[in-house]
Amino acid sequence: MTQGAFSGLITVFLFVSFIVGVFWAFSSKRKAEFDFASQLPLQDDPEAEFVAQREKTKSSENTP
Repeated sequence: MTQGAFSGLITVFLFVSFIVGVFWAFSSKRKAEFDFASQLPLQDDPEAEFVAQREKTKSSENTP
């Protein structure tokens, strides 16, 4: 097998893999997962809420 034929086979394999990946990513079965993931940046961070509550508690304890 020559290097040209080998390079051609690798190119075809990678192209087919890319097309399969695109169809997998945009399949209707994954819509629920994408909808959930799209809302993650808009949700509140539970750790940030905990830190804010702790700071609020500390400041209220320090005031007479």
